[in-house]
Amino acid sequence: MPKLIVVDGSNIATEGRSEPSLAQLQDAVMALMEEYKGAKVSVVVDATFGHRISKKERAEFDHAIANNELVAPPAGAVGRGDAFILAIADKSGASIFSNDSFQEFHGKYKWLFEDGRLIGGKAVPHVGWVFVERLPVRGPTSRRSVKSGAVVPKELPKASPEASKPMPVPKGPPPGARKSARPAARASAPAAAPARTTAMANDVMPYLSFVEKHPVGTKVKAVVDTYAANGITVKVGDISGYVSLRNMATPPPRSARDLFKLGDTVALMVSGYTPSRRSVDLGVPDVVTANLKVVDKKAAPTKSAKKATATKAAAAKAAPAKKVVAKKAAAPAKKVVAKKAAAPAKKAAVKKAVPAKAVAKKVVAKKAAPAKKATPAKKPAKKA
Repeated sequence: MPKLIVVDGSNIATEGRSEPSLAQLQDAVMALMEEYKGAKVSVVVDATFGHRISKKERAEFDHAIANNELVAPPAGAVGRGDAFILAIADKSGASIFSNDSFQEFHGKYKWLFEDGRLIGGKAVPHVGWVFVERLPVRGPTSRRSVKSGAVVPKELPKASPEASKPMPVPKGPPPGARKSARPAARASAPAAAPARTTAMANDVMPYLSFVEKHPVGTKVKAVVDTYAANGITVKVGDISGYVSLRNMATPPPRSARDLFKLGDTVALMVSGYTPSRRSVDLGVPDVVTANLKVVDKKAAPTKSAKKATATKAAAAKAAPAKKVVAKKAAAPAKKVVAKKAAAPAKKAAVKKAVPAKAVAKKVVAKKAAPAKKATPAKKPAKKA
């Protein structure tokens, strides 16, 4: 059991990928500490590591450098990170966790071929990180280093004979050239690349049946299936679900391995669905409940919105009342005008009836009969 292990951080973070990942390096180191309990671990990365990782991980990288969780070689160091790692291991007698063979250093550090000084490892699907002891791979660079007994530069790949020949003459138009409308040109054009399809997490019928029976907020029992980059994949019967780090705890854990182990049966809650991928989002019940409450509070109307709604309702109720009052106030005015206009007409009729009665009694009697209610008109008729 080694007492100290120096991790080649740049090599392990780039294992199986083109660009380094700080999250992958962290998972590997945590698994290494669990495998070699009692051994101290030092992680060394090269000077360009912080510029090659994702922008989302740079803040965490700076924090790790400030707290000495990660160590970078001094500026301008010859050999960069590899020389610094080997110098640390040579001085302390530590083992090295790396998948590199360090061929250019075989002549200077012959202890690399001793048992237990070099440890390799890879992440295996459905298992996790697996570690084995390994020996460096020899090659042309290694033979030159052993022959000289010192550090030699890496051999650059030699150019092929075809690379030294003149550039070939193109037989077709360059990419992006304007296509001709002629049928012959259309026939010779390459076929369009097939559209990329999104991988579905579940089949159609089991997914629809699960959605119908399990609305958001339903509790289910699931079995931890695999570890993912930012969470875990679980099985709920025939349905595959996903639990992100955000839905595991508050604040989110740095790794899902801290909370869940493969094969464990856990109680989870449905937090949502993604129909475009037929994905089921799950989480720890307490965390999902807290997240749903935060969403409800954001969706609730504010006090200012409620006041504005009440003001509009009051204005709507007051508007018809004004119209009714105006109509009621205008109605009596029309009646008064009508009465005033009718009064002079009646008086004029009475005055005209008086001289008519003086001429002929029959005519007066006929005209006076309808005017029985007019008392002042009857008295003058009797006197005449």
